[in-house]
Formats: sequence, C-alpha cells, structure tokens
Amino acid sequence: MNKNQLEIACFNFESALIAQKNGADRIELCENMPLGGTTPNYILGAKVREKLSIKMHVIIRPRGGDFIYTDQELTEMKQDIKQFKKLGVDGFVFGILEEDEASTSLRLNKERNKELVALAAPLSCTFHRAFDVVTDVEQSLEDVIDCGFNAILTSGQGANVPEGISVLEKIQKLAADRIVIMPGGGLRSSNIQLVQEKLNPTFYHSSAITTTGEMADPLEIKKILATF
Repeated sequence: MNKNQLEIACFNFESALIAQKNGADRIELCENMPLGGTTPNYILGAKVREKLSIKMHVIIRPRGGDFIYTDQELTEMKQDIKQFKKLGVDGFVFGILEEDEASTSLRLNKERNKELVALAAPLSCTFHRAFDVVTDVEQSLEDVIDCGFNAILTSGQGANVPEGISVLEKIQKLAADRIVIMPGGGLRSSNIQLVQEKLNPTFYHSSAITTTGEMADPLEIKKILATF
C-alpha cells in the first residue's frame, strides 16, 4: 500500500452517509458502540448498501465481551455472513479466540477462523481487535496470516493507538507485505500524525466521533484526511 486510506466505523445510517460524503475510502458497519461494536441489523445493512458507493465492510460479532464463542454463536456468525454476502458487501470483520487451558493464554482458534474466512470468500476479511487481547502477538500475527485474513485491526494492544504504537510498528515490520496492519482504537486527528511518523502508509480506522453519542463528525473526517 503506497498511500494512506481511511475506514470509518459507523454505528448508524447517518454516519455511513457522512463518511462517504466527506471522503472516507470505506466504512465498517456495526451497532452497539458501548459494547465495542456488534453485528448490525440486516435491514440497516441493506439500507446502507443501497446508498453507498464506497466500500462497505460489516462486523460479524454476535455479542460484546470476550471473543470465545459457543457452537450456537458460531452458527449465528455463519448465517450472518451468508446473509450479508447477498447484499453485495465488500468484506467482513471478525475474530475468534480460544483459551489454552494449561496456560490460560489466549490465542486464535484457527479452525473456526478459517471456516469463516472460507465462507466469506472471495470477500476481504479483517481480523478485529480480538488481536489486542492475545497473549503472543508475534505468533498470533502468523496465525492470522495463515487463516487467510487480509488485514488486522488493532490498537497494538494499547488502550488506544498512540499507546500501542511500539507494537504496531513491530508487527507492521514483521508482516511486511503479507497483510495490512490497520491502526484503530481512539484514533483521531489530534493524534494520528504521531502514529504516521512510525508507520508506513496503511489503512487507518476511526469512528470520527468527537461528541457524546454515536455520530461521525464530518469535520473530524476531513481533519484526518488532511494529514494524509
């Protein structure tokens, strides 16, 4: 990737339109911001897809909380991918972990992630911020690549992107050209230049929300893009 691009996390229909109007390259559609984003309603997805000409990825996350899912939740995730594929979306965002009972460490559940990546094919798949709670960052990077994901959305295991910049810098170098490392989590126009100084051009992820509520701020989107 030879230039920076911007993905806006949108929690409602209006934010998706704001993202498109103000120059975003792509949106990630989700709902329930307080939970960190969950699978959006299908009707909302259809409404957004109809109005958007930019790319649209959809988060597949049945609930908030941890990223270890039951068989029933996995079935629900599969059904959601099948449904949203019919809408002509451009990609999906998800991530499934498992716990090593012996060490209580968290790692990718490679079998389940590969199932979902195969189901989503040929569409792009991003491994989301479940990456920020894995125990072994370097091994998890290799596992994500092996599962066939196209990108990792991560704050570098920090509370926000600036705090995780050293990990982001490290995994971007390790990833080389094998996968896109997409910084996201507390990323705003006020701190993005600090991050850009350390990273090669990439996709950046922000909700662009600057006030209470769940609405993207058009001015904030323009300010972020002005740093590219």
